[in-house]
Amino acid sequence: MKDKILILVMIMFVFSCKTNVNDSKIKTIEPNVISKGNLYGSGKEGIVEQNLVVTNESDWNDLMFLMNAVNDVTQSFSETKIDFDTYTIIAVFDKLRTSGGYSIELEVETKSDEIIVNTMKTSPEGNASAVMTQPYCIVKIVKSNLPIVFK
Repeated sequence: MKDKILILVMIMFVFSCKTNVNDSKIKTIEPNVISKGNLYGSGKEGIVEQNLVVTNESDWNDLMFLMNAVNDVTQSFSETKIDFDTYTIIAVFDKLRTSGGYSIELEVETKSDEIIVNTMKTSPEGNASAVMTQPYCIVKIVKSNLPIVFK
C-alpha cells in the first residue's frame, strides 16, 4: 500500500512540475549597426551618458540633430531614414572622456519575455589621444513588443 501511495505522489509531482524550456533559451540577435564611434564636441552636443530606445521618427530626428550640434556626425551613418513600423533604434552613449581610445560594443539577445542589450565598454590600451571624446553606438533591430533591458 505504501508503494502505491509513493508512486501516486511521484506521478502527481512529475505532472505538477511546470517547466517551460523555451523561456530559458536565449537567442542572439544580429543588430544592424547604424553608427559607432565618438562625438568630438567636448560635450557641447548636450548628450549625457544614457541608454536610449527610439521608436519614432520625431525622437530619431531630435537625436540626430543633437549629435550634429558641433560636427556633422550623421553623414557617416549607414542610414538615417528608418521605417519605425518595422524597426527600433537602440542608442548607447558613454560619459564624456578626457582622451580617445574608448569604445562601445552592443550585444543584443532575446528571451521569451524580454530583449537584453549587453553593453561592453572598452578603454584605451597604451597611449591615447588627448582629446575629449564621447563614445556611442547606435543599432537597429526588428521591432518587437518585448521590453528592452540594458545590462
